[in-house]
Amino acid sequence: MRTPGGWALAAFALILLAGCRPTPDRPGTTARPAAATHPPGAPSAAPRLPGMPPPLRPGDVYAADRPGRLSPVVRHMPARVWVPDSQDGTVHVIDPRTRRVVRRFLVGRLPQHVTPSWDLRRLWVTNDESNPLTPIDPATGHVGRPVPVADPYNLYFTPNGRRAIVVAERLGRLDFREPHSMRLRHTLAVPCPGVDHLDFSADGRYLLASCEFGASLIRVDVAAERITGRLMLRAGAKPQDVKLAPDGRLFYVADMVAGGVWLVDGARLRVTGFVPTGAGAHGLYVSRDSASLYVSNRDAGSVSVVSFASRRVRTIWKLPGGGSPDMGGVSADGRVLWLSGRYHAEVYAIDTRSGRLLARVGVGRGPHGLCVYPQPGRYSLGHTGVFR
Repeated sequence: MRTPGGWALAAFALILLAGCRPTPDRPGTTARPAAATHPPGAPSAAPRLPGMPPPLRPGDVYAADRPGRLSPVVRHMPARVWVPDSQDGTVHVIDPRTRRVVRRFLVGRLPQHVTPSWDLRRLWVTNDESNPLTPIDPATGHVGRPVPVADPYNLYFTPNGRRAIVVAERLGRLDFREPHSMRLRHTLAVPCPGVDHLDFSADGRYLLASCEFGASLIRVDVAAERITGRLMLRAGAKPQDVKLAPDGRLFYVADMVAGGVWLVDGARLRVTGFVPTGAGAHGLYVSRDSASLYVSNRDAGSVSVVSFASRRVRTIWKLPGGGSPDMGGVSADGRVLWLSGRYHAEVYAIDTRSGRLLARVGVGRGPHGLCVYPQPGRYSLGHTGVFR
């Protein structure tokens, strides 16, 4: 259902949509994405990225993420919510059953996200300013020796597990590294400032990354590790999180300035629609049944529930008393959405059946990319936990 300001947002979205345009990846050329041989909006029929596990069920990239479908690798691990406090250089650990903090420990400067490794065996804390990745054993809670890595704002893994991708936002590049040792293999400079979030196509052959301060998206060939196109959004746009739809046809891209999510055909690099959700649209999380997308509206203090089938907002959950819902994840049983309160030094636990706020848990200053772990799935693509 639409909020009172929904019609105004929709009108604004139409203005923005009219200004979206693809641009070339080389100056002086005409924007013309490579011709595709599959129907408009459909996932590519090309073979999967070599080494990528086959889909569990065609037509749903999140089929392995059903409630309780935990990998044997993580079944013995205690359920925890790992919260990086960017301003304090700490991580708070919450027991989701009691909804209480059970531990706090120091990491590096400006920890941004807690990221599960591709093989599910390790968590990495991305310390953006002091430049290491801090490894954590989620089975025992043991904090390992920091691994030096330049500017680790965010961290992802290719769908075949052969490369880690460190998103070096400040340095303006994507660093392709060995997934265990984090040894640098290749640096890819990006043509836009503020690269920070990304997701992969259904076949794993390309990724789509947002450039927050460049009002644009870039497409990267995963195997070749090269940029194949760029999509410019309206001037002033601020794209954030990126999430592939379950059927693999479109990417959803949150935009803090537009107050909603862009629908993007990644194969053709074009915007196909816009869904207004609320001020400061930021984080994107898929429900355990692959039916809905939870959109955190950081400036509105709300979460919008978008239907993948209709591509419309079904309902909006307002946080009582306000808040700043940012990044997080869904519990293993799918019943609780956990989100950091970026400007309120707290974490929110929200009932996904009713939208009721279950708890506010006090943590450190500037909580950001919290990780709910373990979660269902066969392997992790990174960030705060994107599983397939």
